[in-house]
Amino acid sequence: MRKQLLKTGLLSIALFALSTSVQAQRVAEKKADKEYEKLAYIDAIKIYERMAKKGYINGDILMKLADSYYFNGKLLDANKWYTELFNGEYDDKDTVKIPSEYYYRYAQTLKAAEQYDASKKVMEQFVVLEKEDSRAKLYLANKDYLKTIEEGTARYELTHTSINTPYSDYGAAVIGDQLIFTSARPSSELSSKKLHEWTNESFTTLYSSTILADGKLGEPVVYAPELSSKVNDATAVFTKDGKTMFFTRNNSNLKGKRKNNKKNSSLLKIFSATKQANGTWGDIKELPINSDNFNTAHPALTPDNEWLYFSSDREGSEGQSDIFRVALYPNDVYGGVENIGKKVNTAGRETFPFISSDNYLFFASDGHPGLGGLDIFSAKLEKNGVIGEVVNLGAPINSPFDDFSIYINRDTNAGYVSSNRPEGLGGDDIYSFIQKACLQHIIGTVYDIKTKKGIPNATVVISDGLYEKSKTIQTDEQGKYSSETLDCSEKYRIKAEAPEYSTVELVFAAADVAGDKEVNIGLDKAYETVGINDDLFKKLKLQPIYFDFDQSFIRRDASIELMKVVEVMREYPAMIIDVRSHTDSRGNDNYNLALSDRRVKATIKWMISQGIEPSRLTGRGYGESQLQNRCSNGVPCSEADHQLNRRSEFIIIKM
Repeated sequence: MRKQLLKTGLLSIALFALSTSVQAQRVAEKKADKEYEKLAYIDAIKIYERMAKKGYINGDILMKLADSYYFNGKLLDANKWYTELFNGEYDDKDTVKIPSEYYYRYAQTLKAAEQYDASKKVMEQFVVLEKEDSRAKLYLANKDYLKTIEEGTARYELTHTSINTPYSDYGAAVIGDQLIFTSARPSSELSSKKLHEWTNESFTTLYSSTILADGKLGEPVVYAPELSSKVNDATAVFTKDGKTMFFTRNNSNLKGKRKNNKKNSSLLKIFSATKQANGTWGDIKELPINSDNFNTAHPALTPDNEWLYFSSDREGSEGQSDIFRVALYPNDVYGGVENIGKKVNTAGRETFPFISSDNYLFFASDGHPGLGGLDIFSAKLEKNGVIGEVVNLGAPINSPFDDFSIYINRDTNAGYVSSNRPEGLGGDDIYSFIQKACLQHIIGTVYDIKTKKGIPNATVVISDGLYEKSKTIQTDEQGKYSSETLDCSEKYRIKAEAPEYSTVELVFAAADVAGDKEVNIGLDKAYETVGINDDLFKKLKLQPIYFDFDQSFIRRDASIELMKVVEVMREYPAMIIDVRSHTDSRGNDNYNLALSDRRVKATIKWMISQGIEPSRLTGRGYGESQLQNRCSNGVPCSEADHQLNRRSEFIIIKM
């Protein structure tokens, strides 16, 4: 009986101890969750990892623990716990539902671990779960993205700068001989700065360092102490006259104390400051594009200072954060905020924009295919807001970790970039870089389209975009050609011609990638002859000249075709052409007649600018009187159908 009572007592004690332990772990989990919810990730990590060490682990803890590292940019640590979430053994493994976003994050951290094959497999799972996600579409469109990125590798020499500390140092703006950057280093001048719960480092401050004659950096000092607040001050940019500064700061009240939103989170806002007569900064203003409901951060200016670009997670974003822009007008007047579009923005993060003096947009993204974490990309910004091809800058600018906040001086092709790669001194470090000379050759074959055989002694003419410089090359016996050394930053027009063949001309946009670039050109036999009343475009099987709706300017694609007409007229000096322009049916009949006349004049003016005598060109506009299809007044038609009616014809009236 005593033995039985003893066994029962011991069992009771064991059950009580177990119950107490479980209860204690539940209390600990709630405490960790509370820290996680208020974005105090460092404190949350400490509690979650203590629980994991004791064997108390579940799917929710693993997700939050991995996320805490991920959101702090510690991708290798995040990878450890995402791997445990997907592949480990834990209490609710069979029942936990892992959201699709975790597949994407896991794939990113696998890249950080340089496990690219494993990352690819996880991305394939993500694609199945999220077919319509822009990141999935970008991945499917370029599964060999690593090979493409490798082509741009080694264009830069990267150096760790002397201004880095064991704390976070990032961002770069240059004004005069001063590098302005952001740092979380402690300072005796900034005793009011407290620790940030997210990173467990001091709130950030703007610092400056003199750029010395040899390119090295002087000892950093607090930049404009009069601007410093009790919260994060970061990522500055300056107008070209140096009189206005835009910078990022946490939402705060007039006393500089941080203001939190309903979720107890302090959002980021953009502020401006004005240079005072005594050289200090003052008149600090919050921009009207800010809100207490979303982040607005990391300003960048176009070279003409007419647009301010920035990152935000506001309504209308494609993903977790997008690049937006707003027009700047005199007297602190701002235009409407515009999302710059899906060519740049994805379902992921696009952030830290920078615009170079030659109007290239640089930005950090984890949504476009990259090496891992945030990568830096570039795209040409046209004056009308059109964005060119998005290009990954490759290594060593990019790495498997977070790379962001680039600045580049196009005059020297040198600059600065921030990264949290492991070889750095602190959380985020600033690296200087210089671009190596970027030279390349265009190589290829001129071949018969039908037989696929090379055409010997064909003529290849490579010209710059304005036809101001050109180089003529003859193909060898196999139809092969190779250009002389070319500048990577240029766009080239490549024309191939041979006796008894139609001439072909195309534009080659040379990416900033050194090496040989292959451009093969197929030519078709030119059997037809031209005569009076023939439309030169149709006879030569050229692409029609199209105009944008309600416009009369010569489009870039149209200039290529027009140049072919010019070449024929140079070949036949007695030829006279009648240019006939047509519009679609939209708009007033009289207005369309006038519009078509403007288009004729624009076309003739362009051809005269290429050396054709005015006496050899006549023309008139026909408005909408000669439509090519059924799209007359009031008939619903697609834009493509309407465009067929916006055309020019080139009728031979004399040979």
